[in-house]
Amino acid sequence: MAARKKVLAAMSGGVDSSVAALVLVEAGHEVAGATMSLDVPARRRDADAASDAKQVCNRLGIAHFVFDFAALMQERVIGKFTAEYLQGRTPNPCVDCNRHLKFGKLLQKARAMGFDYLATGHYARLENEKGTWHLLRPQDTIKDQTYFLYPIRKEDLSSILFPLGELPKNEVRTLAKKAGLPVAQKAESQDICFVTQENYGQYFQEKNISAPAGEIVDKAGKVLGKHRGVIYYTIGQRGGLGISAKTPLYVVEINAEKNKVIVGEKKDLFSIGLIAGDVNLLTDDLPVEIEAKIRYRKKPARCSVIREGEKLRVIFKEPQESITPGQSVVLYRDDELLGGGEIEAVIRDGKR
Repeated sequence: MAARKKVLAAMSGGVDSSVAALVLVEAGHEVAGATMSLDVPARRRDADAASDAKQVCNRLGIAHFVFDFAALMQERVIGKFTAEYLQGRTPNPCVDCNRHLKFGKLLQKARAMGFDYLATGHYARLENEKGTWHLLRPQDTIKDQTYFLYPIRKEDLSSILFPLGELPKNEVRTLAKKAGLPVAQKAESQDICFVTQENYGQYFQEKNISAPAGEIVDKAGKVLGKHRGVIYYTIGQRGGLGISAKTPLYVVEINAEKNKVIVGEKKDLFSIGLIAGDVNLLTDDLPVEIEAKIRYRKKPARCSVIREGEKLRVIFKEPQESITPGQSVVLYRDDELLGGGEIEAVIRDGKR
């Protein structure tokens, strides 16, 4: 990207997105900042993202735009978040935000305004090899955010920039201080911007969202107690069940249709595979054997992947703990992100 380009930088008011804009300005590109107005409760220590982003833009001498994405946020992210929990699933709203807002609507806005690129503060890298773009893990693997980026369409990779891909986090903070950015000392934001409560249970209570109470049963169907509603439980949960047993029990399945929470022993949390839908692949050449992550903080695990129409069947070399419907399975070949999908079903014995 040696030539001077027009870049719209997504700016949340945080350190990472601010330094991403700084790097682009210092590289000599024509840059403007853009903040998505989402009409969500103020984040902890982040009362006004648009105001902070505007101050940074003023410091950098660039224009700043604010786009009202509140309706889209409510429909595509918050609405789905609630609906999924009511179905006994555990959603990943950060993935949905990237899919529909940042690399959906905001990228469309950037193009309509005549920008060549949309840049974000994500820790990821892009490389072009013989005319083909590849999305890779960043230099700072601890800050790797590629797990959340799999919904980006393959054809859009050439219009996206990740200026922080080669930088370690501590250097990003140093650059902010040296440039005198007003957000240089700002703390990290929380994971989900619209949940400011201590936990999801409190969030649902404050939003007057409820689910009917039902039975907690073991794998044989024996009733062990009562649950407060499926929205308060997730796969792998041990605490807060209100039941006693000789051995520790965990949530191994949530059946919203029958309104039952099924519990079992630790060994019952392990499964050999999954079925994923809502798939997005960044390559036409998907290897048979690759690695997959079933949660952001999980280590990648060796697996085989088979396409079944619009879905993927993922079978792991070793059983994985707490595969959770609603979460994302993300595929890698070494440092390259190959794509991913939403976990729809768990394969426990290979018969599914």
